[in-house]
Amino acid sequence: MDAAAVNETVEKVDHGLEELGIEGVGDDLREILNFKEYFAQQIPSIVGFGIKVILAIVVFFVGRKLIQWCIRFLKRSMEKTKVDEGVIQFACSAGKVVLYTMLIFNIAVSLGVTESSVAALLGTAGVAIGLALQGGLANLAGGVLLLVFKPFTVGDYIIQNQQNGCEGTVARIEMCYTTLLSVDNKKIVVPNGTLSNSTIINVTAKETRKLEIKVEISYEANIQKAKDILYKILLDDPETKGDESEMVVFVDQLADSAVILGLRVWVPTESYWPVKWRLNQKIKEEFEAQGIVIPYNQMDIYVHQKD
Repeated sequence: MDAAAVNETVEKVDHGLEELGIEGVGDDLREILNFKEYFAQQIPSIVGFGIKVILAIVVFFVGRKLIQWCIRFLKRSMEKTKVDEGVIQFACSAGKVVLYTMLIFNIAVSLGVTESSVAALLGTAGVAIGLALQGGLANLAGGVLLLVFKPFTVGDYIIQNQQNGCEGTVARIEMCYTTLLSVDNKKIVVPNGTLSNSTIINVTAKETRKLEIKVEISYEANIQKAKDILYKILLDDPETKGDESEMVVFVDQLADSAVILGLRVWVPTESYWPVKWRLNQKIKEEFEAQGIVIPYNQMDIYVHQKD
């Protein structure tokens, strides 16, 4: 219905209502008919836009599946070439960001947004986000440094040696964060920027570690006998490494109330704590069996009476 037809219809209706004593309805009726006409004209555009939205949603879900497939393919390919696990995790994390950004860009263009507008928007957003998230960029740079210089890899046990430091087994190395698992299975997420700027102790970097234990004996005890007992304990343990020349037993200190003996021996890194606990128990048991006294702090009080 064109404008002339609308006006003619409104005039007829208005004239009929006036004869019935009802006035002022013509203008309202004209607005309703004009809106109906406008809406009818816009139906094709609305339907077209709705189809575009539906297609965009379908493209997003299909694209997400393709991205997941690409990331899995990338991961398998890098695993076949025996690339470090941390590099694989970092590459997969970065790949997701890049691919999802490209997917969203293409969806926006398909909805009618021009490439220049999207590029300008991304550029502006990038500057704003960069200024607001300077720490995040530092974490990203820190992640790159960790992968390049490799102070640790996935599976290593590390100690962040600084104030309020943490320690645990490296579970994941991602773009901005590294995930550690503590001995009691707590998940610790550390920013890569913090790790790259702090002292890191990699406990499991080598296959063996040197174990040192110190024990006190009384001044009345036979020092040589106590040393022989410690030597024998080291030789009998199945997980101590090296020959007798690498198993050192020594007098560490002549303390106020005890002679402090020490021992040093190489042990497998993965068995460090079990060996230490086992040797401590064995030393206590053998010293008691051989009559070697392990003193404890005590105070002697003498009371002098005056005549």
